[in-house]
Amino acid sequence: MIERIPQNILSVLQLTGRLAHQSDLDCYTVGGFVRDLILDVPSKDVDIMVIGDGLAFARLLAKQLKVSEIVEYGDFGTALIPYGEFLIEVASARSETYQSSSRKPKVVYTDLKGDLSRRDFTINAMALNLAPESFGELIDEYGGIQDLQDKILRTPLDPIKTFDDDPLRMMRAARFSAQLEFKLVPEALTAMQNRAERISIVSQERITEEIVKTLKARVPSIGFYVMQEAGLLPMVFPEIAILGGVEDRDGQRHKDVFHHTLKVVDNAAERSEKMEIRFAALVHDIGKPATKKFINGSGWSYHGHEELGRKMLNDIGMRMRLSRRLTAYLKRMTRLHLRPIALAQEEVSDSGIRRLIVEAGENLADLMILVRADVTSKDSRRVKRYYGNFDRVMDRIEEVVAKDAMRAFQSPLRGDEIIELLGIKPGPVVGKIKSAIEEAILDGEIPNEYAAAREYFFKIKDNYLT
Repeated sequence: MIERIPQNILSVLQLTGRLAHQSDLDCYTVGGFVRDLILDVPSKDVDIMVIGDGLAFARLLAKQLKVSEIVEYGDFGTALIPYGEFLIEVASARSETYQSSSRKPKVVYTDLKGDLSRRDFTINAMALNLAPESFGELIDEYGGIQDLQDKILRTPLDPIKTFDDDPLRMMRAARFSAQLEFKLVPEALTAMQNRAERISIVSQERITEEIVKTLKARVPSIGFYVMQEAGLLPMVFPEIAILGGVEDRDGQRHKDVFHHTLKVVDNAAERSEKMEIRFAALVHDIGKPATKKFINGSGWSYHGHEELGRKMLNDIGMRMRLSRRLTAYLKRMTRLHLRPIALAQEEVSDSGIRRLIVEAGENLADLMILVRADVTSKDSRRVKRYYGNFDRVMDRIEEVVAKDAMRAFQSPLRGDEIIELLGIKPGPVVGKIKSAIEEAILDGEIPNEYAAAREYFFKIKDNYLT
C-alpha cells in the first residue's frame, strides 16, 4: 500500500514520522487519506494525527517544509499547512461532543483509539503509523477494511452516539453514499431517522458544502434519496423534499416530480461534470407544487412554475449562503428551462431564437444540456423525437448567429466610397462589388483591412462594369 503514495507526499510523511520520533510523540496519518489509499484513489488532503500538542507539532513540521504561513484553529488543536498541491491538516488526537442546542463542539484530547472511535464511519477510522520503525503499519480497530470490501457505511460506535456527537455526520452519510456508492447499514439509517432534527444545530455553510459535494458525485441521486429517507431533506432543502407524491384525478396521473428531478440530476451528471448544471437540474422544477392544477379536459398543469421557481431561488440562495453568481445562474436556468421546448416549433421566428440567445447569454450551452437532461421518458421513440427537436433548435440558433454575424459584418470599403471611386450613381452594381469584397474577406482571400479591400476593389471593379 505504501507504494501507492506519491513520492512527494511519501517523503513528507517520512519526515513527519522522524520529527515525531525526535519529539517523543506518536504520529499517524488517518481518515480519508488512508481510505483513498486503500481504494487507490488520488487524494490531495492529508490528515496527520498527533498524540499530544498538534499545534506545536504543526509549526515544527511547517518550518521543516519551509512553509511560512499556516492556518491555526486553536480551539480544536488543529492547523492547516498548504504544501504545493496538497493540504496537510495536523491535529491533536481528540474527541468532540455537541451540547443539545450548541453548534460549537466541546473538544477533549484523547489517545489513538479514542480519536478513531469518534470518526464518522469505520472506513474513515483507520490509521497508518508514521513512526520510523513501523512506518506504514495499518491500524484498523473497527473493521474498516472489511467494510470497504463490503461497500457499506457503518459507524465505529453506536450510530446514535456518533450522530449525536456531530449531526453533520448524517449529511456526510448521504454524501458518502453517493460519492462511494456504498450502502448505509440499517441501524445507521434508523439512527439518522431518530436524530434528523439535530441537523438544525449545524451551520448552514457546512450543510450547503455537503449538498454541493453530493452533487459532484457520479450518481448524485443516491445521496438525495438517503437524505429523504432519513428525514433530513425536509430540514436542509424543503423545496426539494415536497416534490414527491402522485395524485390521480379522473384516471389521469402526473409523474412524481421528486423522482423526475433526481433523474434529471443524474442525467445532467452523465452529460457534464459541472456542479452548477447539476444544481440547476435539482431546482428547475421547485415551482411545480405551488402551481399544480387539474384542468378538466386537458389534465394536469404547472403553468408558470418556471417563473415561480426563479423567484423562490432568491430566498433559497440567501438561506443556503449561495454566492450571488450561483444564485443568478440558477435563477436564469430555472426561468429558461422550458424555452427551448417552445422554440422547437419549425415556424419559430428569428426574433424568438435571438431572444433566447440574449437571455441565456454565456449559459446557452449549459441550458441545452439541462433541457436534454430533463427528458426522462422511458419511451425511446418519444426521447428520440425530443432530442430531434432540440437538435433543430440548435441548428436554428447557429443559423441566426451566422445571419446576425453577416448582418453585423461590413466591408472596410463602404458603398458611398465605391460610388465616388467609380463616378456612378447608386445602384445594384455598388452592392454587388461590396458583397464581392466581403466574400473575399470571409474566404480569407484578403485581410479585413481598408488598404487590402481598396486594392481588391480596383482588381475586380471592371468585372461588374461591363
